[in-house]
Amino acid sequence: MKKLFSTAGIVLTLSIFIFGCGPSSLIVTTRPQPPVYARPVSPGVNFVWVEGEWVRSRNGYVYRKGYWAPRHGRHYNYAPGRWEQRRSGWVWIQGHW
Repeated sequence: MKKLFSTAGIVLTLSIFIFGCGPSSLIVTTRPQPPVYARPVSPGVNFVWVEGEWVRSRNGYVYRKGYWAPRHGRHYNYAPGRWEQRRSGWVWIQGHW
């Protein structure tokens, strides 16, 4: 009986793990254009501008405006996000430090 519950527990855990993993990227057929907005003034010398980027939504992407972020140290630079063309459309690659 213990073996049955143990096996059932493993199967349940694996199925939650496997089916809980969604696709890692969302492909859209048309590359959206970012909205135009004014960049606010920098709050100080130790801040870096993080470009606006596209954030995954249910069935597409929504745009999140850029913002000033504290610099993470002398040797860190921010690489802005970008659109990459794939065989069936476009996918957004998030920016990173």
